[in-house]
Amino acid sequence: MTAAETSAPALKEIFNAERLKHIATEMTAVYPAFNAKAFLKMANDGLAELSIMQRMARVSECLHAVLPLGYEESLDVLRALAPRLNSGFVSISLPNYVAMYGAHDFEQSMEALKFFTSFGSSEFAIRHFLRSDLERSLALMQVWSLDDSEHVRRLASEGSRPRLPWSFRLEPIQADPTLAAAILDNLKADESLYVRKSVANHLNDITKDHPEWVLDLIEGWSLENKHTAWIAKHALRSLIKQGNQRALAVIGAGGKPEVEIIDVKAEPKVIRLGEKITLSFTVKSTVPDSQRLVIDYAIDYVKANGGTSAKVFKLKALTLPGHASELVSRGQQIKELTTRRHYAGEHAVHIMVNGERLASTSFEILP
Repeated sequence: MTAAETSAPALKEIFNAERLKHIATEMTAVYPAFNAKAFLKMANDGLAELSIMQRMARVSECLHAVLPLGYEESLDVLRALAPRLNSGFVSISLPNYVAMYGAHDFEQSMEALKFFTSFGSSEFAIRHFLRSDLERSLALMQVWSLDDSEHVRRLASEGSRPRLPWSFRLEPIQADPTLAAAILDNLKADESLYVRKSVANHLNDITKDHPEWVLDLIEGWSLENKHTAWIAKHALRSLIKQGNQRALAVIGAGGKPEVEIIDVKAEPKVIRLGEKITLSFTVKSTVPDSQRLVIDYAIDYVKANGGTSAKVFKLKALTLPGHASELVSRGQQIKELTTRRHYAGEHAVHIMVNGERLASTSFEILP
């Protein structure tokens, strides 16, 4: 189970008893012989202990258990059910059904995933087919990347992400990003923001293992197209936060920052967990020419062993005129997260401009 699955207790309540009743009611509407009583008994058993993804899988399992039909007939019923469900996330249980019970029929299953993705997303389910038949799945997904539907085009990119959150990694694509490169190339100027976000996230995944490959790819793109430029900026966000000079140069901020940072403050200086700090400072140009600047900040979080671990946060990108100054401010609540525990002690805060650390301050978290 991932941290994300347990991050918000309310999240798994998407599949609560009331929602299960809704699924049973709608199933009965499209298939009157549906055994709603048996479905609800099975689906509610031990529900409180299950994570959101486990609950989603439970729905698929229970639908399969009470549908006395063959695979093809079951898909017909589920296709009729899909537009009646009142939650996009709940609809993910339908492509999950395909992943669990459709491995024997590639063509029919892939057509079902293409259909279901418009109601929620088939991004998790399709990865099972990529893992079992990578070449055939990618070939079909390349065709989908040219589809009229933004949902289907996004599935081509999102489903083939090497490191999709809440799912297993696709090791072959993680090792060789060229396997899905044709899909990304078809989508690099997509008019849909929904699709562009997926392409950017796919490329950002690749930067974790093959940063130079992504940089070579994007440097070969024409960034005059605003959609392509948007993807490039967001695809390189992790490298930009790391101060990678090639990534910064792609967005026009690769030059050495000719600035000074004045009046750096993190206030209040002492807080307790759950309280908010406000980081503020002034960026002052020291040259007559305008500069493109990417400003981030890093917090050195205290770890349980007394050491520290830095986390970089995006702050602002701006064009600063010659000899001009600009006040920058950002508030941040220091609270517990499933991905980060906080410990008492002094936490350093560093201001980074175009990847260079130019100033620092600190705040203290009390026990």
